[in-house]
Amino acid sequence: NVIVVETKDAILVSHKDKVQSVKDVVTFLKSCSRSEYLQHRELYRPWGTSDAVSEGKRYHVRKVTVKPGERTATQIHYHRAEHWIVVTGTAKVYCGERIQLLTENESTYIPVGISHSLENPGKIPLEIIEVRTGAYLEDDDIVRLEQYTHGSNHES
Repeated sequence: NVIVVETKDAILVSHKDKVQSVKDVVTFLKSCSRSEYLQHRELYRPWGTSDAVSEGKRYHVRKVTVKPGERTATQIHYHRAEHWIVVTGTAKVYCGERIQLLTENESTYIPVGISHSLENPGKIPLEIIEVRTGAYLEDDDIVRLEQYTHGSNHES
């Protein structure tokens, strides 16, 4: 008579007659200003996925996976810097006027206020660890300058 539901975000164990009480949990998360009530830990994008690994007051760590041939939007952040470490695959990094090719165990730094995007020119998924640091780390600190779609002409 028990229902168990597991996701990367949480595990719900409930009597089958009380499973609708999950709404109370969401209300509680919202009252505590927790981001989990709005979005899941793992986010799916056209270019790949982003999975929150760890968070602190002045840092967020995410595992980002970019599908072969895909590229993230060119964007700027005004309150955070980012460090990218390549775990698997090859990364083509656009940072300001600089274009850099990185492979496994190489890294780069994205300063506050500099336009940047990430491309996977390879044949296998690109996995990076992204470390965000700064006084304000929320996802609304993004100014998108250019959006890319699969098959569009990428900058070279």
